[in-house]
Amino acid sequence: MWQLYFFPLCPFSRKVRLALSEKGVGYELRREYPWDGSEEFYARNPAGRTPVLWLADKKLTLIDSQAICEFFEETVDKSPLILGTAAGRAEIRRLTALFDEAFYADVTYPLMHEKMKKRLVLRQPPDAKALRNAMKLAHEHLEYIDWLVNTRRWLAGAQMSLADFAAAAQISVAEYLGGIDWTGHDEALGWYRVMKSRPSFRPLLTEKMEGIPPPSHYADVNA
Repeated sequence: MWQLYFFPLCPFSRKVRLALSEKGVGYELRREYPWDGSEEFYARNPAGRTPVLWLADKKLTLIDSQAICEFFEETVDKSPLILGTAAGRAEIRRLTALFDEAFYADVTYPLMHEKMKKRLVLRQPPDAKALRNAMKLAHEHLEYIDWLVNTRRWLAGAQMSLADFAAAAQISVAEYLGGIDWTGHDEALGWYRVMKSRPSFRPLLTEKMEGIPPPSHYADVNA
């Protein structure tokens, strides 16, 4: 069986977990922290980044969330997540990259650094200015999601795709860390509630990061 090296607030691990669950691929979780990983983890990926997927009987290692998702898109027919016409697939990949790169850089990473790494690793207080800026940028990204949901059934088009799961993975981490204010974003919130209600999402909502409790509404699919 596949083994997935992850840590609870890694949005890219969450993206992979959602995709694997949607496709019905079984895996075991191996919790690792990039700042204090095991020798085994660093042997799998010397860069020390999660997620890493390992299949022992074939000695196969997969690294990078997009590479992992593309691998299973090519090898598992169930529940395609990069689907449609060539133009449609390009749009899915564009939006997936947008959330993986821009949303992560603007929102998720600053929140993780200020509220997770500083607390657990650096033993420093968070920078209030950095947190305010991350939440301001989160509003801008949510405005774009509002527009997408108003003009399409799902973020990238008529069908649910990897773009939806990439966005939901980032947002779920930001929400866990208290960095999402849904005020004025009813369209985005409605879409996110649907994502949270999927069976693939439920394990993420019950998982907690040691020493960092989520907001009381975090696991409520109606909140």
